[in-house]
Amino acid sequence: MGASKTEHFTEKQNQIALIAKALGHPARIAIIDYLLKVNECICGDIVNELPLAQPTISQHLKELKNAGLIKGNIEGNAICYCINEQNFDILNAYFTNIITTITDKNCC
Repeated sequence: MGASKTEHFTEKQNQIALIAKALGHPARIAIIDYLLKVNECICGDIVNELPLAQPTISQHLKELKNAGLIKGNIEGNAICYCINEQNFDILNAYFTNIITTITDKNCC
C-alpha cells in the first residue's frame, strides 16, 4: 500500500497507524520506557542510557515526536523531551476497544 492510499482510511485509522509505526522499533520503545522512568530528560541523558550513537537516537526521537508520542522543548542548547499523554490516551482507547470487543464475542 502506497503512502498516497491513506486518504481511503479514516483520520483515526491513519493516526493509530502512525503511532504504531513509530512504536515499531525496540529503540523507540526503550526511549519511551526511559522517559516514563525519569519523567523528563534531555537528549544527552538518553544517549548515555542506550547503546546507540547520538545521531541514531536523534532520528528515533524525531520519529517519536512526528508521531506525537513525545514533546520536546528547547532549553539552552539542549532539547528536553517528555511523554505526550494525549496520544497515548488515543492508543489506550483503541486497544481497550479491541480487548472489550474480543472478550464480548465468542469467535474462532
